[in-house]
Amino acid sequence: MPGHSKEPHEALLSIGDLAERTGLSAPTLRMWEQRHGFAVAQRLPSGHRRYRGEDVALVQQVARRRDAGVRLEQAIAGVRTTFTPPAASVFAELRRLNPALPVHRLGKGTLIAMSWAIEDEFVAHARRPHLYGAFQRAEFYDASRRRWRDLARVAASTTVLADFPSTDPEARRGEPRHVALADDSPMRNEWAVVCDAEDLPVVLTAWELPGQDDVPDDRREFEAMWSLRPADVRAAARACAAVAGDDLVEPPLAAGLRAVRPDERADDGAGDAAAALFGRMIAYVDRRAR
Repeated sequence: MPGHSKEPHEALLSIGDLAERTGLSAPTLRMWEQRHGFAVAQRLPSGHRRYRGEDVALVQQVARRRDAGVRLEQAIAGVRTTFTPPAASVFAELRRLNPALPVHRLGKGTLIAMSWAIEDEFVAHARRPHLYGAFQRAEFYDASRRRWRDLARVAASTTVLADFPSTDPEARRGEPRHVALADDSPMRNEWAVVCDAEDLPVVLTAWELPGQDDVPDDRREFEAMWSLRPADVRAAARACAAVAGDDLVEPPLAAGLRAVRPDERADDGAGDAAAALFGRMIAYVDRRAR
């Protein structure tokens, strides 16, 4: 719902002003906002709707992508991914950008198996990925510390997030960088594995269901999502990088965090990788169930 604007009224634009500056008609802009929630109007105390100056560039970006043949909803999603600051939560970011992703209720054991499958597959196939892992608590990471040090040796960068006492000042090549989550960080309640690689993009994220303080650790349940869609994986990586305080523009993360068009689809090679990943997941789940 549009909020009241805190910007000076003279710095804001009417829909007529926005139409004139972007070359689109006011009815088109109204239709975009009604159907797609873009661009988002600010509401003055008087009730009049106004737009920010930066909305001009965003609307123009969408128009250029649409004119290049990208579907309108995909063009809008791409602009949001590129220009909207990521949420401080991988789960929330994926829900915001791709609400069509199915959510599955899973136990911790299944999540462990799926995480191992992702980690094994990227070691076998991914070329220099940017890897992120969210562990909630440091004690959970301790159980995987040796495994993640091995993963870091083949990754371009490796970042782990948990309730560590402090954050490593900088990443060391071949070593995971530890990032301390703030007390109020929503990621203290999340599980995530993000492999941001051109040849094997994959994200698994899960949100722990509330009210499980008395539930044994291995019986805890989560709502989980996963995706191999490059735009989803890139959004998840950006969310992790933002929480870690990494610069999303300067190297070394620029190469791994470039904007990906939401209409990009995996080629045949990525499809084969997805099939292999799925098979490895099932094998791990079956092994742990015995």
